[in-house]
Amino acid sequence: MTGHWCSGRPQPAGASITPVAGAVSAKRLRSSSSASPVELRGVTKRYPGQHEPAIGNLSLEVPAGEICVLVGPSGCGKTTALRLVNRMTELSGGDILIDGESIRARPAAELRRGIGYVIQHVGLFPHLTVGENIATVPKLLGWDRKRIAVRVEELLDLVSLGKEMRARYPAQLSGGQRQRVGVARALAADPPLMLMDEPFGAIDPINRERLQNQFLRLQSEIKKTILFVTHDIDEAIKMGDRVAVLQKGGKLAQYATPPELLMSPANEFVEDFVGADRALKRLSLLRVRDIELWKAPLVRVGEPTAAARTPGDADISHPLVVDDEGRPVGWLSERDLAGETVPATPRIAPDPILELDDVLRDALSDLLQSETQYAPVVDERGRVAGVLSIAIVSDFLASDDAAGLAIPPAERVGT
Repeated sequence: MTGHWCSGRPQPAGASITPVAGAVSAKRLRSSSSASPVELRGVTKRYPGQHEPAIGNLSLEVPAGEICVLVGPSGCGKTTALRLVNRMTELSGGDILIDGESIRARPAAELRRGIGYVIQHVGLFPHLTVGENIATVPKLLGWDRKRIAVRVEELLDLVSLGKEMRARYPAQLSGGQRQRVGVARALAADPPLMLMDEPFGAIDPINRERLQNQFLRLQSEIKKTILFVTHDIDEAIKMGDRVAVLQKGGKLAQYATPPELLMSPANEFVEDFVGADRALKRLSLLRVRDIELWKAPLVRVGEPTAAARTPGDADISHPLVVDDEGRPVGWLSERDLAGETVPATPRIAPDPILELDDVLRDALSDLLQSETQYAPVVDERGRVAGVLSIAIVSDFLASDDAAGLAIPPAERVGT
């Protein structure tokens, strides 16, 4: 895959990924776009010849500008629910409202032109170029050529595909590039609602994570209302503002924010589906700054070691050497403490050095990989802000303080 979505220009695959910082196309989209709330009211779908409904009395509300992820085992009605929203499948009962208006209030074809739709295998027209694929809905809406050309260029820039891609055909693109074209096509008419059915399911794991991250950054700019289907609970927790866990028959087992889902599963089905490692999954929704860090005895080079042997009100006994700016230099060993003064080069390196904005799961991984119980945490200037330990993480996850905290989806891009 070449480049990253929201950089404003293509970058090498190994380049660092940074959030959008005022790209012209993103500004245009943000200023002109809108998002509509969606409400499912007692939605039911029955197929002829089946005793049980595919979806039974499903009700939920999705606020404008949020991502709602529908997740559950195969056959639970996730995709059926999505297709009911744009009337690719017709309701048997109940109703669906988009911005307060029933989906039945307009002809199905007209409704679909106002809803973006992205599917797992993209569904690009193979005989059309990238530009022509993106222009599909604007052409159906009767836009003039100049307006369409501007929009196509704007969207190619938004998803970080170079202008030269416009004339290529889908067969000439990588899987990740085709998926990005699919997203651009879904955004072409600036819809207030997007439906995404397993959009990254056919992508290899490495590029899948990149696409997830890039889409979350894109969503932070365009702020669409999105219904997103996946069978992967990890993807659901990462992508969703809210997660709807469905079970067989399209029954809603739980509708909650990711932290609520992980902290308080509604029943045994949800608990089993979320998995026994739900406490570890919770770490991907928190940052190091969310935890009250331990204090370490801080000493400076040349100070008497006698003072370092008395931890005072510190939470740990091992002294941490810092420089004149308060940045970590190393931990004092017993041999260091046997000397009269604090050495310039302590025997124990301060690694790993963590940051306040590190995702807690990544920070714990660094601790385990370094085979250490705790590590210094620094602020944006590199000064020691405290110490993170495995014990703190364990205690915090078991506390009530963790229940209401969560990184917004757009900031979960390192998880």
